[in-house]
Amino acid sequence: MSAAGHALGILGLTKRYGSFTAVDDVSLDVGQGEFLTLLGPSGSGKTTILMAVAGFVAPTAGSILLDGREITPLPPEKRNFGMVFQGYALFPHMSVAENVAFPLRVRGLSRADREAKVRAALDLVQLGAFAERLPKQLSGGQQQRVALARALVFEPNLLLLDEPLSALDKKLRAELQEELKALHRRVGRTFVNVTHDQEEALSLSDRIAILNHGRLIQAGAPGELYERPRTRFVADFLGKSNFIEGAVATADAAGFVLAAGTARIAVRAPAAPEGTRRLLSLRPEKIALLAGEEAADNVVEGRILAWSYLGSGFALRVETASLGELRATLPAWQAAFAPAEGLPVRLGWSAEAAVPVEEDAP
Repeated sequence: MSAAGHALGILGLTKRYGSFTAVDDVSLDVGQGEFLTLLGPSGSGKTTILMAVAGFVAPTAGSILLDGREITPLPPEKRNFGMVFQGYALFPHMSVAENVAFPLRVRGLSRADREAKVRAALDLVQLGAFAERLPKQLSGGQQQRVALARALVFEPNLLLLDEPLSALDKKLRAELQEELKALHRRVGRTFVNVTHDQEEALSLSDRIAILNHGRLIQAGAPGELYERPRTRFVADFLGKSNFIEGAVATADAAGFVLAAGTARIAVRAPAAPEGTRRLLSLRPEKIALLAGEEAADNVVEGRILAWSYLGSGFALRVETASLGELRATLPAWQAAFAPAEGLPVRLGWSAEAAVPVEEDAP
């Protein structure tokens, strides 16, 4: 069932409902065989974009291209896209095999061809032994795999996924993420996924497009977005972050020093003129707990306000005199102390850890 993927182009896509703009001039390219995730909070426009790509929503303005060919006017059935929904949308009275065969029957394939393709699709999602079962006899994860097989059996140009794992519990969702990523590699097709789950987006995607209020805020590889967010929203939405605001005190070729309250923060990043206001994003896991007189590029002292045990680590809220409250995440197996409210601590981080970000446009 492996085949080369197709390239998708979204150019100036806009969708308005009366005075409300659901999607605001979004342009985005999806490469052949790429797994792209549209990520954002509720109301960010991600599902509207997916429905416009599928052909279920007519754009107010803009174009949708497949391999450079305009498909905006085409109805959904002419686009040859597979779709997987959050609620599986399986026919309860049909067996697994009949569900998967349904799009082939609609396309008029012979019984022999249908049976061969259904067997291949079910083997692809490791459900060959479940062909005669009804959906109600399957677990949620198995039902979702049937929905994937049905969406892939007719060899679609694109596979569109509308929050396909959100109905599953956390452990099963993690397992299905691994299976979906492996499935994408095996079939070699272009996947466009919608989710509001940051961990899912980071785990699955070749690239992520982050949306807010109908606008595309930043697109890039997961590591690029996490390590180098462009704006406060991206840093805050994709994981957790501390924000430190101040003015550039000194600058040279290696970076700059930010004056933030009574603290002086060394930052290894392109400099700005002295006096310029800058906002830094500092991930909690990039902050270390310093022992004794241990040194770091940046050191602040404080007391633990609150803490949580997360299994793999401790999440600390620390009140500092110079920077206010900071959040730090420390590996539990390395912790040489037992956290307690009120305990004095020294926090440190490197000059590379804090990243300059922009304030978000209104």
